[in-house]
Amino acid sequence: MKRITWVFWIFLLALSGLWLLADTLWPAQPGYFPLRTVWVQYSGVLVMGVMSLAMLLAARPGWLEPHLKGLDKMYRLHKWLGISALVIGIVHWWWAKGTKWAVGWGWLVRPERKSGGSGVDLGLIEGTLRQWRGLAEGMGEWAFYLALILLVLALIKRFPYRPFVKTHKLLAVVYLVQVFHTIVLTQFAYWSQPVGWALAALTLAGTVAAMLVLFNRVGARRVAHGSIETLQAWPALNALTTTVKLDGHWADHQPGQFAFVTTDPQEGAHPYTIASAWDAQAQRLSFITKALGDYTRTLPERLRIGDRVKIEGPYGCFTFADEQPRQIWIGAGIGITPFIARMKHLARDKNRGAQSIDLFHATADHDPAFLASLRADAEAAGVRLHLFIDSQDGLLSGERLRALVPEWQQASLWFCGPSAFAQALRADLTAHGLSAGAFHQELFEMR
Repeated sequence: MKRITWVFWIFLLALSGLWLLADTLWPAQPGYFPLRTVWVQYSGVLVMGVMSLAMLLAARPGWLEPHLKGLDKMYRLHKWLGISALVIGIVHWWWAKGTKWAVGWGWLVRPERKSGGSGVDLGLIEGTLRQWRGLAEGMGEWAFYLALILLVLALIKRFPYRPFVKTHKLLAVVYLVQVFHTIVLTQFAYWSQPVGWALAALTLAGTVAAMLVLFNRVGARRVAHGSIETLQAWPALNALTTTVKLDGHWADHQPGQFAFVTTDPQEGAHPYTIASAWDAQAQRLSFITKALGDYTRTLPERLRIGDRVKIEGPYGCFTFADEQPRQIWIGAGIGITPFIARMKHLARDKNRGAQSIDLFHATADHDPAFLASLRADAEAAGVRLHLFIDSQDGLLSGERLRALVPEWQQASLWFCGPSAFAQALRADLTAHGLSAGAFHQELFEMR
């Protein structure tokens, strides 16, 4: 989380710094309208910058994952950028539109324009852009209204997933309209300065990403296809294990990574953590899905053995990679999935080393057969399993964890589960001496 927080603020400050090299927020010429001009330009540069970076992240660039610690962190940054675009966009719109309203209501008097123009030859490019100002302003305004609706819908968690995916895709069209708006209305002198170069690079990257989104080419190089081979329902857990036999090449994956799985083209892709270790000979992947929404709740009735499946991935950096002599894993509810994959990998790894591992599984629901399978996986992997079934054992807390693992301060901690639970554990353990960098969390919220 710290890394994406730093990236977010450094990006905004860097873009602001580049803009300040080209302009000033307090123009030498006094009056409202000169001030309005620079604030419209500044807010316009910022909003286009954050929209461009958000669009780039929407294309799921694999080369950025190691730097931002996984696609889950990238999507959290994408969300912050979207909220920032919404807030800054409202400010930009108010400076532009509110001023026109104030002039119309007689609250402000617009300065008279000099007759006959400035007498300066603007050049072909600048002159052409000037002619398109009215069109760019109108298109940008209506694109802003559409973006406002789409971004608000994206932030409403109760808005169903399928329409969310379909409507969110429209933001790529909105973005392309705003690219035209930006090219025409950005102060022409900026384009020959560092702020213009940065804005040009960002809009170019964002445009390429938007085209990938619109033509369904996001993650196209990471796609594999297969058929459902087995289905195992866990009724007491409202969960389903699905095993897919792949047709051909899979890019391999590390335990803890996830993939986007499409079983119904009309529904689109859903992100699921991979629950199996990779075996190049077997060419199989397993996923454990819990009934958390309208679609996942119907999977046991929808899916059939032999159904075709599209899988895009792998993604994520929740891969247990560290040199600590001890690891503590906490899988809450369906958050146990990445740890199952890791245990299956360790059970087959003859050179797994002497790392000591404690796995805590905290759950409100339990199924005897599932727990038996979990115990077998833990035993085969040499992992100490601690079960916390809420109705029988009470809730897992930092205090109870510290009591069960005396050497916890020398461990790295890997958590997958509800964010509120993670925050409580992180606060407790760091307050008692755990390094903040030793707490690894999967942010498995993709919207």
